Amino acid sequence: MSYPEPSYLDEKGQVTALFRPAAPQPDTSFVGATSIGYVANQETTGGEFGLYKVDMGPKTIGAKEHFHRTISESFYVLSGEVRFYNGERWITGGEGDFLYVPAGGLHAFQNDSDDPVSMLMIFSPGAPREEYFEKAAEYVGRSREELKAFREKHDNYFTDMLD
Repeated sequence: MSYPEPSYLDEKGQVTALFRPAAPQPDTSFVGATSIGYVANQETTGGEFGLYKVDMGPKTIGAKEHFHRTISESFYVLSGEVRFYNGERWITGGEGDFLYVPAGGLHAFQNDSDDPVSMLMIFSPGAPREEYFEKAAEYVGRSREELKAFREKHDNYFTDMLD
């Protein structure tokens, strides 16, 4: 394996770094007792990746078994214990643990514990995930067809809806 082709060809570097101070509040709430902070979205990174901080309350379902066709998803546990489904079995991840799921990889996650969980989620390449996070709860109450179309628009293929 080698480095990718250069995307910057000038002889000197340039001032392009972006600093984002910590947000006082999460950017959105997700289904259940989950909040999500948009640390670096695809717009911020030029589509290279998306980085999100996820805080889940006790006994919270994160996402049922699904896969993505166009993006990989990675998880890094900051605190607490989270249950990950790696496509074969459920495993418990704790502080400092990491799970990488390439495109097409089945996965799921949830907080089975009585304590909160905090983790980072990384999508690569970056995708406009914000609409999915902000509207997923609304679509759960709609028809099966509308929910499936919404999920597919956001590259989420839940195994319980593949028929």
